[in-house]
Amino acid sequence: MTDQQERSTTRRAATMDKVVALAKRRGFVFPGSEIYGGLANTWDYGPLGVELKNNIKQLWWKTFVQTRRDMLGLDAGILMHPRVWEASGHVVNFNDPLVDCKTCKARFRADDLVERHLHIADASAKTPDELSALIREANLPCPNCGNRTLTDARQFNMMFQTTIGPVSETGTQVYLRPETAQGIFVQYKNILNSQRVKLPFGIGQIGKAFRNEITPGNFIFRVLELEQMEIEYFVKAAESATAFEEWLTAMRGWIELIGLRPEHIRVREHAKEELSHYSMRTCDFEYLFPGPMGWKELYGLANRTDFDLRSHQEASGEDLTYFEQETKTRFLPHVVEPTFGVERTFLTVLLDAYDEEATTDVNGKAETRTVLRFVPRLAPVKAAVLPLAKKPELTSVAWQLFERLQCEVSPQVDYDEQANIGKRYRRQDEIGTPFCVTVDFDTLEDRAVTIRDRDTMSQVRIPLDDVPAYLSERIR
Repeated sequence: MTDQQERSTTRRAATMDKVVALAKRRGFVFPGSEIYGGLANTWDYGPLGVELKNNIKQLWWKTFVQTRRDMLGLDAGILMHPRVWEASGHVVNFNDPLVDCKTCKARFRADDLVERHLHIADASAKTPDELSALIREANLPCPNCGNRTLTDARQFNMMFQTTIGPVSETGTQVYLRPETAQGIFVQYKNILNSQRVKLPFGIGQIGKAFRNEITPGNFIFRVLELEQMEIEYFVKAAESATAFEEWLTAMRGWIELIGLRPEHIRVREHAKEELSHYSMRTCDFEYLFPGPMGWKELYGLANRTDFDLRSHQEASGEDLTYFEQETKTRFLPHVVEPTFGVERTFLTVLLDAYDEEATTDVNGKAETRTVLRFVPRLAPVKAAVLPLAKKPELTSVAWQLFERLQCEVSPQVDYDEQANIGKRYRRQDEIGTPFCVTVDFDTLEDRAVTIRDRDTMSQVRIPLDDVPAYLSERIR
């Protein structure tokens, strides 16, 4: 780890707890079913959280689907024929190594225990037998009750099962999809037949996936219900290596676009023994999380070869080959897959945006300013209109400006006339609003307003008529 990364870890040691508290206090993320005691590893997104989440998804869709001539979109269903998951290998291979405590009956991921207590990196690449040997050798205690009665590790399939039909005994057993990719492969032929596409081309999708996994409770890092932003990019076999490098570059561009700090990102190549059953090459974009979490996977990029199309062709009996007009040949394309998690993007954006700085209030008293330094394009509130005082002559002008900004700049504009102006500034800082527009008594004379920058706290005076263009330029 570099000196810069070590300083970053120290500076951000308490950030996760503070971000979790802020997320609840300000309406970003709430614990699921909290009034009934909660449901582990489930979370709901509040008024600000849903705006931030939608901004992430909309920016991703615009960046990777709408503005690229080689990309198409899809929204596949959550429930699919169970043979899809047999063909894809999920029924056999989509497993986590788990151990049980014989005393308290709690269940834990074996690789997580080994990583956290024995400080062995990348324990997920080890087999259940290897993990069991490490746990026995260290005589690890149960994290829940402390007794040293952990079982050997065994594989546990992470797919949620449900039944189609009124009676579970006679209904059809299906799975909640654990990933969005297979919907793309299953509809690949229909997209070929209905759209005028030529290799190389990609299909992008944003959608829910469900994984019945044991989690270490790191906020929204690993959850039961997740949302993926995923691409399957179809190419000739000989061009897959070049496409892989191009997507590495594109993913680096995305990370810069959402404002993550370069020192918190690294790319890790999977060793041969780590590779998934479908992958020829995989790279993870890892993020330096605060505290004991350390480096964890943020995004993934895999060369899936023709594994999926070939598997579905064999299982379904459908011809999934691509016909190349120029050479009059048929073949199965290879696939490069960039995968982005919405929740992990949300979390890392929050962590990187969070900041505290020493400042003074209007009376010169020292205080700490908490601020979320979102890039403006992601901020859940782009600007706030604040009348200096709750006077009819000011609020009428401020309200008219607010309505104009919602129409001309963004619907994500706030209006606030409660409490003194200093408290309102701090409130907007804490939710990450880039600009505050203050209507004061001078506005009635000069028809201008004061715009305050969140990051520098500098202020400029702008004519009322110029405010929409001024904000649009800085936000978009």
